[in-house]
Amino acid sequence: MTLPPGNRTGRRRIRWIPLAIVLVVILEIAVFVGVARLIGVLPTVIVVLTLSTLGAFLVRREGRRTWRALEQALRSGKMPNREIADAILVVAGGALLFIPGLVTSVVGLVFALPFTRPVARIGLEVVVARRLLAAGVGGEVRVRRTRPRGEDDVVEGEIIDDDE
Repeated sequence: MTLPPGNRTGRRRIRWIPLAIVLVVILEIAVFVGVARLIGVLPTVIVVLTLSTLGAFLVRREGRRTWRALEQALRSGKMPNREIADAILVVAGGALLFIPGLVTSVVGLVFALPFTRPVARIGLEVVVARRLLAAGVGGEVRVRRTRPRGEDDVVEGEIIDDDE
């Protein structure tokens, strides 16, 4: 029995997960040792514990705030793209903050902090857009300007699906 191409690609990607976990553990140990050499072992442990505690508090607060924003967007009839992306980032940030380590904690904080989340959201949007384009979703994109250049950064466009 042969598998559809999409399933084989997914299985190939899953094979890399154990290697990625090992690399993250090695990176975390190397960073921990490096920081411990600079400031000492006890201060490094305190930093890791403080980041985890701060992260737990932050994820709880930002999770509530994100949930309220999502509910408000849905009540107003607005498409909650930003709110969904924020919810994904807060959950991912929370997961990373629960993993003991300096690197994962810093990345988790970038995902969870409200003033760094917009940068992480752009990265998430790029990843999702690439996945959609690779999957062939979206068809041709045509963009037309409705205002003269320089007046506003808003660009209206339409997606034309070739399958119809």
